[in-house]
Amino acid sequence: MPTTPTLVLGPLLRHTDRDCAAVWVEVAGDCVVTVAAGEVSAQARTFAVHGHHYALVGLEGLEPGTVTPYTVSLAAPGGDAHQVWPPEQPVSVGDVELPASVVSTLRPGKHPRLAFGSCRTSVPHDEAGNKQHGVDAMRAYALDMAADTSHPWPDLLVLLGDQVYADETTEEMRDFIASRRSLEEPPWTELKDFEEYAHLYLLAWSDPANRWLLSTLPSSMIFDDHDVRDDWNTSQAWKDEMEATSWWHGRIVAGLASYWVYQHLGNLSPAERAADEVWRMVLPHEGDDELDLTDVLDGLAERVDQEPETYRWSHARELEGSRLVVIDSRAARVLDPEHRAMLDDAELAWLDEQLTGDVEHLFVGTSLPFLLPPGLQHLEAFGEALADGAWGPRMGALGEKARQGVDLEHWGAFQDSFRRVAEMVIQVASGERGTPPRTICFLSGDVHHSYVSEVTRLDRGDHRRLRSRVLQLVCSPIRNPLPRRMRFVTAVLSYGVAGALGRLAIRSAHVHSPPLRWKRLRGPWFDNNLATAEVTDTGLSLWWATGDVGDDPAAPTLRRVCEVDLRA
Repeated sequence: MPTTPTLVLGPLLRHTDRDCAAVWVEVAGDCVVTVAAGEVSAQARTFAVHGHHYALVGLEGLEPGTVTPYTVSLAAPGGDAHQVWPPEQPVSVGDVELPASVVSTLRPGKHPRLAFGSCRTSVPHDEAGNKQHGVDAMRAYALDMAADTSHPWPDLLVLLGDQVYADETTEEMRDFIASRRSLEEPPWTELKDFEEYAHLYLLAWSDPANRWLLSTLPSSMIFDDHDVRDDWNTSQAWKDEMEATSWWHGRIVAGLASYWVYQHLGNLSPAERAADEVWRMVLPHEGDDELDLTDVLDGLAERVDQEPETYRWSHARELEGSRLVVIDSRAARVLDPEHRAMLDDAELAWLDEQLTGDVEHLFVGTSLPFLLPPGLQHLEAFGEALADGAWGPRMGALGEKARQGVDLEHWGAFQDSFRRVAEMVIQVASGERGTPPRTICFLSGDVHHSYVSEVTRLDRGDHRRLRSRVLQLVCSPIRNPLPRRMRFVTAVLSYGVAGALGRLAIRSAHVHSPPLRWKRLRGPWFDNNLATAEVTDTGLSLWWATGDVGDDPAAPTLRRVCEVDLRA
């Protein structure tokens, strides 16, 4: 008798368009997965990675602008199919019963609505978890959606890094690690291999409310440093130090291989999946045995860690008159001090092709804010110059220590890349690359506070006119707030002291002033948040929302903490 397969994780609704959608699952065993949405159904055989089993099922021929409940069924080889989703018994969180998972296709001509944010730890949603990490804003968002399904939902959830923390593990994750190996040996309480990554994603995505949200909202994802390790690819010195350890090779291979499975694959459209070097092995597989991608993905991870230009994690998509471009600002870095860059040449050329006009709004997702508070941006530029020897070798060593110690590794610390991308944006906004969008919005996270900044003018010698509003929208964290004492320090350093120090520093190191000038419109605020950007007839409507709890710590309600109406 064939073993009856079970659902381990998911379903996750991933890339969705007018007439197609992708559903991702992890299951316990080799099987055929069938997804049915109304009259449309499709199936896929699982593939294996390090003893785990996954499938991505592509639905095609869906009706545009429809909302359709769907089911997931599993059948072991030679066995009968049985339905595993939705659960047999309705699931409730507090007083909210979670409705059926649905596929929502894009409606032609409808203004898009995006939810976005970054930095989410996976701790229990009880009083202790809320006290330590605050209320999970994504969970509050999910329960608000489930409580009133008549409200408009986002068309896409954009998760901008640090979905999982491989280096700062929770008690539940440490218990799992301790069940497999000693915590007294490298890499101690940090993740070591694919098995531990698989468990970390299970903790991150299995909470009932968030599981329902991810099964219902299409999602786009990109990694940041904590998905692998804090300060990942800060500099060549950082990488040399990591590669000298006994455990780093296993970490980076597991981190990138698991990222392909859990996050990257679902970002891709059907055409992009068909062109992907790994997925091309999955599609035609018709053998009696399940395809095992363990060696293939481990090999891919080893290669792209050393040769990032050979694979692209960034992705882009059209959204009913607007465009979303999501940039990999971690794995694509060039760390050679003589050619230091945020993006390698292939990645930069791809981005250059994506940043064009003739769209209503251009959204650029990058985990790291492109426009930090100006003073911090100056300090990062100074730190790069110092580490690169602007004041000699001895000060260069001090600069490298400061770069790693205080996280001077954002776009401002990669000045050549910052200037190149800024020039692309200026060309789009000034009409040199087609009709200028109404707005060009950088969507970012990482910094554990939220804010809105806007470009006010170009450098004094540049007489071009910006015809698009250029904005930086930051939402961080979803659930991982700064301690209160650090909030004050961050606010003072970012928006006070850093301004004067930054200006003085770049002059002393002869760093060129930035090609753009920008100022803060709103912020900072430090709540756990999930943000929403909705295209309107007049521009953009933006809001950031947090979760509040009453008597039941597991049933938060959603509260807006900031609203911004941008007319463009």
